[in-house]
Amino acid sequence: MGAGYPGAGNAEASWTEDPGHGNAEAPWTEGPGHGNAEAPWTEGPGHGNAEAPWTESPTAAPDAEYADGAYADGAYGDAEHGDADHGPAAPAACVITVDGSYAARLARHGDSWFPERWTLDGPEPYAVPLPGRQPEEPGTEVHPMGDGRVLIRRFADGRHNFALLYPTGPETGELPLGAVECPDRATLLRLLPPAPGGEKAYALAVGRRSSAVWLVAGGAFGPEHLAEIPGRCSGGVWLDGTGRMLALDREVGGRTKTIVVDLERGGEVSPLLQIADGSDDRLLLADPDSGLLLISSDAPSPGRARLGWGVLGSTLPVRFPECLRVPDCGVTPFAIQPGQVLMPESCGVALRVDGPTGSWVGVWRPAARQLEHLPAPEGWLTGAGLWTGQGELLLPYATEGMPCGVVRWAAAGAPSGESGDRGHPGPGETGVGGAGPEDPDGGVGSASEPGPPEPVALRPVPLQQAPLGNLVTK
Repeated sequence: MGAGYPGAGNAEASWTEDPGHGNAEAPWTEGPGHGNAEAPWTEGPGHGNAEAPWTESPTAAPDAEYADGAYADGAYGDAEHGDADHGPAAPAACVITVDGSYAARLARHGDSWFPERWTLDGPEPYAVPLPGRQPEEPGTEVHPMGDGRVLIRRFADGRHNFALLYPTGPETGELPLGAVECPDRATLLRLLPPAPGGEKAYALAVGRRSSAVWLVAGGAFGPEHLAEIPGRCSGGVWLDGTGRMLALDREVGGRTKTIVVDLERGGEVSPLLQIADGSDDRLLLADPDSGLLLISSDAPSPGRARLGWGVLGSTLPVRFPECLRVPDCGVTPFAIQPGQVLMPESCGVALRVDGPTGSWVGVWRPAARQLEHLPAPEGWLTGAGLWTGQGELLLPYATEGMPCGVVRWAAAGAPSGESGDRGHPGPGETGVGGAGPEDPDGGVGSASEPGPPEPVALRPVPLQQAPLGNLVTK
């Protein structure tokens, strides 16, 4: 890697590769390393590993449908959280289920796009191509389900058509689910991030004056309209482990505030982020186990968004660490370490850092109060990754020679081992698994408490009218 970004020249920041394999013997069966040069296409090109430009992502050929309007701030919220004005970060190059078992992306060969499913919970990662009868359009969305099928959204003739894809020997099986029609051409529809459990999938349709939440997979009779919300919404973050509480960033009267939509109570709306009357407040990520929230707001510096953190269910104000401001860079969180019940300050947070020389990875946790910079692996599917409960960060990558791979990183700065060493990191390897120092302002329980209680669904408490004088921390 070049030395054009922090940490690039650090000998301790070497990635441990966890690659899949390009196996020529079983191109379509569900086994490790399937991505073969002999795999047949149906009315489409072949996809040999040695020839395909696997490092490209769907964002390389933007779809005009998402060029502006409600999605101009990126698929998961505003990404301008550093000191640079590089514009919003592009959506992640692949989508991963909440439990980390599967991922899906739209892969490219030449000028043709096709869905691809990654299996991540086995001894080593492997990819299964899911090409249809013809190549997909570049704006097509794919979404992994918990059972290994891949939801696809195709747009044609004013209709958003949904189907589930799955491998069937040498071909791709397809189960149509129905369509959502948007009579108003100004309405933009996209899939929301994967829901907990992986059994259902949702979409957000943003119109001129209102936004609608749809259940598009997992229902009884095709797409189901769940809620109509006044105002134009963006973002989309799940606040609980059941897929009931959905946070959206709603724009009303020129200001953006995060609200919570209760999908089991007819789309009942309640406020979540109201830091100041004149601020734009967005929720970027949330972890149901610890209650940690990652927030974007211009409350501490009007006109420029800052990255901050708070705790779901807490009445304490949001804090905006100074270490999350990277000069001349945009900083966007994309993964939070799960399993840290009642210990939000101990959660590892992975951030995408976009600078003039490219993108790399930042690792941070509230207790550490410093941002560690790590070089991204070659071919990183930018913006994609997940944490294990033991404190390992997994980043998927795809290159011409390695079309399906995952690197694993222990947050303390030492590589955590190959794919077969998935168990328990050794002492000092993670740096994020234990509790940090107790902070009376952080809402953290004592690390010595025996037997943490079972997590419960916290009712969101609006974070609002917080004094800003002491919110900027080192």
